[in-house]
Amino acid sequence: MPRFFVDPSQIIDDHIYIHGGDVNHIRNVLRMKKGDELSVSDGQGQDYFCRIEQLDPDAIRLHIDNSWASYVELPVEVTLFQGLPKADKMELIIQKAVELGAFRIVPVVTERTIVRLDEKKAEKKQKRWQQISESGAKQAGRGRIPQVGPMMTFQEALASAKRLDGCLIPYERAKGMAASRETIRGMKDCKRIGVFIGPEGGFSEKEIKEAMAAGAHPITLGRRILRTETAGLTMLSILMYEFEEDV
Repeated sequence: MPRFFVDPSQIIDDHIYIHGGDVNHIRNVLRMKKGDELSVSDGQGQDYFCRIEQLDPDAIRLHIDNSWASYVELPVEVTLFQGLPKADKMELIIQKAVELGAFRIVPVVTERTIVRLDEKKAEKKQKRWQQISESGAKQAGRGRIPQVGPMMTFQEALASAKRLDGCLIPYERAKGMAASRETIRGMKDCKRIGVFIGPEGGFSEKEIKEAMAAGAHPITLGRRILRTETAGLTMLSILMYEFEEDV
C-alpha cells in the first residue's frame, strides 16, 4: 500500500490534506482514484489508514478510516555519526541506515576525510540526503523520517554525542567479541545511542583517544576490515537485533 508523510498541521479532524509534490505522485504516477486506499504517517509516530475522498489539481483530501501508534520504530534512538565518504557512498549509507532504523544521520568531517565541501555544496548535499531519507522511510514503512543533520566537525560531533545516553565506536584494536557483546548489551536501558563510523582510512589514533575521553566505548566488529559503507550498517544491524522488540 502506498505510504506518505504529512505535517501534523495537514491533519484536521477526520481528514488529511495532501499538497505539493505528493499530489502529482498520487495522481499521475500511481494513478490513484477516489476510493483508493493508502497509509499516512505524521512523522511523529502516528499512522493513519485512509481513503481518497477528493482529487483536485493541487490538493487531495483523504478520509481517515483508522489510526494507531506506529510500532515499527526501535525502542532506542540511534544517531549514526558517519565520517564523510567519497563519491556518492553517503547516499547508500543513508538509504540503508533508514531501513535499519536509524533515528538520525550526521555527516562528520574527520582528519582522514577526503571530500571537502564548501557551505553552498554542503547545503545542497544535505537537501539531497534528506530526500533520500524520506524515500527510504516510505519504503521501509517507518513512523518518522530520520533527519540528516548538517555537517559537523569531529569535535562538534563528540560534543553532540555527550547529550546521548551512550556511544559506540568500532575500532580495530578494541577488545575481543565477548567484551564488545557485553558492552552493547550493557546499553539495554539506554534511550539514545550514538555510533561513530570513520571515513575511508578510519579514525586517527588522536580521534580515537578523543572519543574515548568523551565517553565513547570502543568495540570490535570482528577480524575482517569493513568498508566505511559497511561498518555503520553492520552496527545498526547489531543494534536492531539486540534491541528490537518482539514482532
